[in-house]
Amino acid sequence: MIRAIVREAAASARAQPVASIVTILMVAGMTFAVMLTTGRTVGALQQVLSTIDDAGTRSITIRAENGAGITSSVLDRTASITGIEWAGAFSTAIDATNSAVPTGTRVPVRYAYGTHLERLGIPTTSPLPGQLAWASDTALAQLGLPDSAGGITLTTGASYGIAGRLDLPDYLTGFEPAVFIPQPDATGNETVNIIIVIADTPEHVTPVSDAVLSVLAADDSAKVTLQTSEALAALRGLIQGQLGFFSQSLVLALLAVTGLLTGILLYGLVMMRRKDFGRRRALGATRTLIIALLLTQTTLLALAGITLGLLFSTTVLVATGDPLPGARFTTALAILTLTTTVISATIPATIASHREPIRELRVP
Repeated sequence: MIRAIVREAAASARAQPVASIVTILMVAGMTFAVMLTTGRTVGALQQVLSTIDDAGTRSITIRAENGAGITSSVLDRTASITGIEWAGAFSTAIDATNSAVPTGTRVPVRYAYGTHLERLGIPTTSPLPGQLAWASDTALAQLGLPDSAGGITLTTGASYGIAGRLDLPDYLTGFEPAVFIPQPDATGNETVNIIIVIADTPEHVTPVSDAVLSVLAADDSAKVTLQTSEALAALRGLIQGQLGFFSQSLVLALLAVTGLLTGILLYGLVMMRRKDFGRRRALGATRTLIIALLLTQTTLLALAGITLGLLFSTTVLVATGDPLPGARFTTALAILTLTTTVISATIPATIASHREPIRELRVP
């Protein structure tokens, strides 16, 4: 039954090439217009938000002066806080030089505590736990170890081998030149001076900050300062809200115009084919069948128009170097366009199904 309706709808579309082509071009034009306006805006918005996020809208930095009494055990307590993507703690900076050049340039070295340090370029396992260091390119250049091969000696007298390069994210660039010595076997009593917490979303920065402060267990809270990216997160929300509202308004306006034009076109088509519908009713076709036939025909034409519009708009965006809006937006646009087109065809299809056979087949 369904296959027969689809086949008949396709035959009806081919029998009226002008109306079918106009419908396809109208839907394709709407899809093309949305992709080159709202789609381009959404792509740019995603790119801007990605840039802002990379700059650290989700980062929380807690600095503790000497005597604050914060230890590495704070990471065990923050592990139970919901909304944290990653957390790490670092000791105060200790100067170090190239072991082969004791009088060389000094760089700051910090002991690093926490799990998932692989996001910094530090492997999860080490052949010599707690005895190897990782350094950024800037630190390696200042140490005179561009090949990340050699060792460093701290002013405390401790020596460590350089095992690799750090891949510093934006929220740790303030440590440059950075050298970290991971401490996987920490006891929890080690003093830490900096705690970095990354919230899973910008909206969670404030509640996560409050939660982290509540579990610091500092001996002197006056020596603790907290820095967040709330201003940057607020800017992110403002940009997303304003551009999102503009995009939604434009899409709704274009869909409304397309739906109206589709309804008018199909109504005219129904009037032109009223005798055909009358003959179908006289031959036993039900109102439901007439509606299904017209809606199926509209669906086939809309799918062709959506495909054509997406193909051409994507080609234009790629050719001009504009960011693509992504599969999620494209899929939503296709579904919304198809739904709008089919809904706009419902009234003409209902009118066609109520044509009286006797009246339509009457010969003047």
